[in-house]
Amino acid sequence: MPTADPATVTGLPPSIAAAREDLTPMLSQYADLCAAHEDALVLFQVGDFYEAFCEAAAEVARVCEVTLTQREDSTGEYPMAGIPIDNATSYLESLLDAGYRVALADQVEDAEAASGLVDRAVTQVITPGTVVDEELSSSGATNYVAAVVRGNEDGGGNRGVDGDPPRVARGLAAVDVATGECLVTSGDAETVAEELERIDPAEVVYGPETEFRGSAGGGDARWMETEIDDDLFRGSVASDRLEPYLASPKRRFANDAELRATGAVLAYAEYTQGDDGPLEYVSRIRRYDPRDRLRLDAAARRSLELFENRGLGASDTLFDVIDRTSCALGRRCLERWLRRPLVDADRIRSRHDAVEWLVSRPIVRETIDDRLASAYDLERLVGRVSRGRANARDLRSLHATLEVVPDLRDALVEETDETGASGTAGSEATTGAKTATGEGRAGHADEAGHEGPAGGEDRPGDGSRSADGPCSHLEELRERLDPLAETRDLIDRAIVADPPQEITDGDVIREGFDDELDDLRRTEREGREWIADLEQRERERTGIDSLTVGHTQVHGYYIEVTDPNLDRVPDDYHRRQTLKNSERFYTPELKEREDEILGAAERADAMEYELFREIRETVAAESERLQALAEALAELDALRSLSTVAVENDYVRPEIVEPGDGGGEDSDDGSEADGEDNDDGDAPGIEIEGGRHPVVERTGEFVPNDADLPSGSVAIITGPNMSGKSTYMRQVALAVVLAQIGSFLPAQAARVRIVDRVFTRVGASDDIAGGHSTFMREMSELTEILHDATADSLVLLDEVGRGTATTDGRAIARAAAEFVHDELEATTLFATHYHELTDLADDRERVFNLHFTATREDGDVTFLHRVARGASSSSYGIEVAELAGVPEPVVRRSRELLEEDAADADASEELPGSERGSAGPDALEDGFVLGDPSSDESTRDDATLREFLDGDGSDRSEPEPESASTSTSEPDPEPKPGADGRNGSHAPRDHLADAVRDLDVATMTPVEALNVLAELKRELKR
Repeated sequence: MPTADPATVTGLPPSIAAAREDLTPMLSQYADLCAAHEDALVLFQVGDFYEAFCEAAAEVARVCEVTLTQREDSTGEYPMAGIPIDNATSYLESLLDAGYRVALADQVEDAEAASGLVDRAVTQVITPGTVVDEELSSSGATNYVAAVVRGNEDGGGNRGVDGDPPRVARGLAAVDVATGECLVTSGDAETVAEELERIDPAEVVYGPETEFRGSAGGGDARWMETEIDDDLFRGSVASDRLEPYLASPKRRFANDAELRATGAVLAYAEYTQGDDGPLEYVSRIRRYDPRDRLRLDAAARRSLELFENRGLGASDTLFDVIDRTSCALGRRCLERWLRRPLVDADRIRSRHDAVEWLVSRPIVRETIDDRLASAYDLERLVGRVSRGRANARDLRSLHATLEVVPDLRDALVEETDETGASGTAGSEATTGAKTATGEGRAGHADEAGHEGPAGGEDRPGDGSRSADGPCSHLEELRERLDPLAETRDLIDRAIVADPPQEITDGDVIREGFDDELDDLRRTEREGREWIADLEQRERERTGIDSLTVGHTQVHGYYIEVTDPNLDRVPDDYHRRQTLKNSERFYTPELKEREDEILGAAERADAMEYELFREIRETVAAESERLQALAEALAELDALRSLSTVAVENDYVRPEIVEPGDGGGEDSDDGSEADGEDNDDGDAPGIEIEGGRHPVVERTGEFVPNDADLPSGSVAIITGPNMSGKSTYMRQVALAVVLAQIGSFLPAQAARVRIVDRVFTRVGASDDIAGGHSTFMREMSELTEILHDATADSLVLLDEVGRGTATTDGRAIARAAAEFVHDELEATTLFATHYHELTDLADDRERVFNLHFTATREDGDVTFLHRVARGASSSSYGIEVAELAGVPEPVVRRSRELLEEDAADADASEELPGSERGSAGPDALEDGFVLGDPSSDESTRDDATLREFLDGDGSDRSEPEPESASTSTSEPDPEPKPGADGRNGSHAPRDHLADAVRDLDVATMTPVEALNVLAELKRELKR
């Protein structure tokens, strides 16, 4: 069946609209509700089913795969399809996945008590961004609905940064309707688009006049877009809407755009929850500045595979590696940390202090893990309690969660270990995770003496700790673990241990909680006991052994006697019902008892319901305390998860360096960077000893590598395909991200300078729908980096320029590398197969070369996956193609073509200088050239090399000195320096000439030959 036109499915179905004047009362009620919810598919409760009619029914039947039936009344026949209310979850999921918003129209009065048509109202509009039912959402994930609005030109813009003129702001507000979390920020269009991608809402709402839509996610949005009334975005309307949530709303936001976005998104959230007024549990409206976190745009998150693995058949991501949380609260917290790493050094060190303390105490970790595994999703429980939708089981779940708090508080108190020594609780203090120097350490400040702040996400402190207790971060966290003893005791006294699902059917309130309820229950219980004994008494009194006592909902209690025994029925039996082979009777005493039982039961059920509502309201009054507790539990779980991962995977605590800290002599180990000419004045950057990729190492053996990147340096990385260049770059970036969320790192030792952003230009993909080729997308990503990166950024560039002609690509790659070094001064890893870029190490002081090593023996290439200083000699492209299974004829022909290229290159070397010069920069095959032939420096170096090949090693600028000849006579005991300041002896050049004569050019690839020549050129310059 084809997909229906949404315009005929949502809102008022056309067939219903056409017959609206003639509809029955029930269908008229359905039509009114549909007309009031034009953007939703209305499901209308009829008995135990949610029904849809006409065009909507046809679509429900198609999507949910249920039977399409017909409803017939005096006005005609109408298609009808329904889903069972008790099993609606899977059907609602199908409708949401099909892109529909679903409005649930429930019966809001008792059908038996209704005098006519049962009143119905839409109690909830279910949309992808406003799902609150656990069955429809992932318990460990946040689910945001966001609003985006453009600020006013005359005051709604940003205030400007560092003297820049203010720009018109876009306001962004996102709320998780299930938990009550609300985030607010603003910025220019690019910043808000990036934040929208980072938050990754399930739904975004806009006003009709909002220009910032559709393109917010770069044309690749994964969320539902919903247009709402533009009036909801008006400043005055938004301010009024926010009054119940915030005191003086206008003072709480940075600009007009933030206020309007927040008001609009909360208005939409209220609408979806039945328009019953403010959502009282939304008490955590928090404004933040994106610059206060490490910014990771969509390209960085994708290429680093933080949450999604792009490999075929792969599943592991960085989040999968570090997620050892015990409950949904901790999982969401850890995800937020990874999406928004810190940039404040004190807060980062504070988390490191907490992780380190937990690393050294396995018993504490196990206790926290065990207790939190019993905790329920407190944030969502509070949301249901506050909305009045929590049942008795929800309250018992809340009680079970509160029960773990005292044990957690006790666990966070340092105790003496079995040996009597205070300070460690197990041997892992020196065997699991390590400190920044690679040494095992428990509960101490880092090597530089830095102390972390106390508190959680927004509570930095001085990082101090008591001699025997946990670090200040965990001490403050312990204080935030509010036991809420009164609430826990209330629930335990009031609610039975295993309550029923429904709260209107009784058996919810524990005996002894309310005296009047106990009396009613006693009456009911005694009455039922009397009736249970009635059968035996009546059998003895009448002598009728087949006499039975029973009950029906329609006729109540009865005494049943078979027809052969009717003559023995006593006179006080009154006939109630005649059956085929028997009669049913009641006695005045049975009727009186029945009235007592039913009356007591009905009153008890009603009283239980009222008592339960009172208890629920009492618990709801503690929503803010419960939410604060939920945050503390979440943070404790996240920290415990990071500590567990650190121990199990042998991670090390990194030393954190703030931007602006001096380098050189301040370095702990005095190590130099991998650059060839780095001195003690280099600012500290990223120094990792024995670093590993946290995800890749889980797949098998992994070769660790060091990284020594002074701040502002550019590392040109060359090497064979498949040697590990991309993995290496990513593992450095992941180390930075892990360090800034508060995690230990997969390394032997590490020192990390805080960065403000991580940029990546890695991998190749296109955007056909968006009209972008692979190269265009590559250039777009490069453009963003070159515009936005700062001296405090980390930049990964992989194969820039490979999507176009060699000469063009090489030119772009070199120019980009020079720009990053000269203008941005960003710490950069630049992987390339353009080996000519390695010359930048000679021209730029902060550029150095790294390469990945490989060996070739009998035509077989072995990748060592080791990074080393200097440039690579080959990319081994044909060998990699052979390993990949390229047919042998193609591999053989490739080698033949390479040999031809090598011969052409050799022939070009024999051309006179004038002819080579006239050939231009593209004279060599595939665009490889040694240098600009028009350059005097290049011509001089090339001529000198030819003289070496002819056996004449003399310096043409000084042809005279005999001591400079290549004779075998004894050297001058005190050689004099030449005009260039070097030693006057030509022994080094003799050595180079010998090296050139020994080269087997016939077996070298063009790239290998060019790299050798480039190295000779550098030696000649020295």
